[in-house]
Amino acid sequence: MRGGGVRRTAVTTTASAALLLLLGGCGGPDRVPAHTGTPDTKAAAEPADRPTRIPGVDDRLQPRVPGVGTRLQRRVPADSRQVLAVYGDGRNSADATVVLYAKRGSGWDRVRGWPAHNGRKGWTTDHHEGDRRSPVGVFTLSDAGGVLPDPGARLPYTRSAAIAAPRWWPRSYWHDFDYVIAIDYNRVEGTPPNDQTRPGGYSKGGGIWLHMDHGSGTSACVSVSKEAMRYLLRTLDPDRHPVVVMGDRADLSA
Repeated sequence: MRGGGVRRTAVTTTASAALLLLLGGCGGPDRVPAHTGTPDTKAAAEPADRPTRIPGVDDRLQPRVPGVGTRLQRRVPADSRQVLAVYGDGRNSADATVVLYAKRGSGWDRVRGWPAHNGRKGWTTDHHEGDRRSPVGVFTLSDAGGVLPDPGARLPYTRSAAIAAPRWWPRSYWHDFDYVIAIDYNRVEGTPPNDQTRPGGYSKGGGIWLHMDHGSGTSACVSVSKEAMRYLLRTLDPDRHPVVVMGDRADLSA
C-alpha cells in the first residue's frame, strides 16, 4: 500500500478478458471495431454535473486552474488538490499539452508539463462510442494499472496481461497500455481500468485512459510519454483527490 493506494494483482489472461479489452479499450488504430452491443437498460444514468462553487463566495475570487473558465472550474471538487489539465490544440486536432497543477494556498502551481495526444478526430462535448473524439469535461482519477510492474503508484494499481494491446495492432501501438490511468468517464470508480461496466450504457463510450503515447492520435484517450506516465503514477495521490480537466482550449476557457 502506498499513499493510501492498494496494489491489485490480476492474472486474467483468458480470451474473454482480451475480447472485452478490444471492445472497450482505447488507443488502437482506426480499424479496431467499435462495440456494437446494446446499452444496459438497468444501468443508472450518468451523474449530473455537481458545481463545487463555495456558497456565498464570488466565482471571481476563487482560485482558477490556468486556462479553465467558470463552467468547468465549478466542476472541480472543492477538496481536489491535484489537477491534470489537458489542453487540446483545437476542436479537431489530435495534439495536446498535459500540465499537472498542485493547489498550494490560494492558487494552483504548475508542477510539470508534457506534449500529448488526444482523440484522432479531436474533442466533443457529447462523446459516443466510436466517434474517435475525446470527451470534454472534468473527471476523477481513481484507478491505475498496466502490463508492467507497479512503478510505485499511489493510486490502486492492477497489473494484468489482459490490459495489453493486441498484437494484431501495428507494432507502434503494442506498448500503449504498459501503464494506464483510468479516466472516470462512464465507468465505476474503484475497479481495475479494464473493467467493462458502463453506468451510462455502451453507446456513451468508455475505456478512456491516460496511457503511453505511440506518436499520433488515439481512439478517445489521452497519451503521454513513458517518463510522464511513471511520474504521474508516482505523484497522483488519492488523498489529494486528483481530477483531470480536459478539452480543446476554446471549450476549456468557456
